[in-house]
Amino acid sequence: MDTIDPFKPNYPAPTAMRPLLGLTVLVIEDSRFACEAVRLLCLRSGARIRRADTLRAARRHLQVYRPSVVIIDIGLPDGNGSDLIRELSIASPRPEVILGTSGDDNSEAIAMEAGADGFLAKPITSLGAFQDRILSNLPDDQRPMGPRPVAQDVVEPDLIAYRDDMAHVADVLDSAKGAADTHVLDYIAQFLGGVARSASDDDLVLATDALAAKRARGHAVPSELATVAGLVQARLAQKIAI
Repeated sequence: MDTIDPFKPNYPAPTAMRPLLGLTVLVIEDSRFACEAVRLLCLRSGARIRRADTLRAARRHLQVYRPSVVIIDIGLPDGNGSDLIRELSIASPRPEVILGTSGDDNSEAIAMEAGADGFLAKPITSLGAFQDRILSNLPDDQRPMGPRPVAQDVVEPDLIAYRDDMAHVADVLDSAKGAADTHVLDYIAQFLGGVARSASDDDLVLATDALAAKRARGHAVPSELATVAGLVQARLAQKIAI
C-alpha cells in the first residue's frame, strides 16, 4: 500500500454541504444493490468511490491504492470480511476509517472485535448517518470547519442493481451441487438476507430467514431452498422500467 499520496495537498477541502470531499472510499461489497446505495451516498457527500466484490479483489486493490475509508461487508463469497478488518486495523499505514457492514445485527460485534472503527447496518440509505459515521472517526483536520446541517436525505438505489443481485444468486444456484452444498446455502442465506432487507423485500426476507434458521439447526432445507429459488426467479421475471 502506498505510504504517501503526492496529490493529497491538492485535494479540495471538505465543505458543510460536501463534508467528505478529498476522501476515497473503498467499499468491499458483493451486492450491486448495496454498493449502488453507497455510491449515491458518496456522490452526494463529495467522496470518490472504488469497489471490490471479493476479499481477493480488495487485497489486489490495496496493494496499489491507499483509500481513506474502507467499508467491508462481513459476509463475502470468498471469506469473512472480519479477517480483512483485522489485517487493516494493524496495517501501517492504516486507513483513517475502517467500517464493517452487514444486514445481520450479530455481525456488529464481530466487526468491532476485529478492530473496526464503526459499523453500518444495512440498509445503508441515510445520508446523515453515513456522513456522521465516517466524520466521527476522522482526524479534526479532515472534517469541515464550522457548523454543518444534518442531512435528512435517503437514497434509493436503482432497481436494476437489485435485479443484478437476483441474477447473481440464480447463477450461484445453477452452479451449486444442490442442497448438499452447505457453503453455498450459507452464502445464499447471508447474501439474499442482506439484499432483501436493503430493498424492503419482505417476502424474500422471510424466506431467507427461514432458510438461515434451519441451516443453523443443521436441518435439511429442500423446501426452503425451493421457495427462495422460486422468489428469485419471480423477481427476475419482473419487468423494470428504464
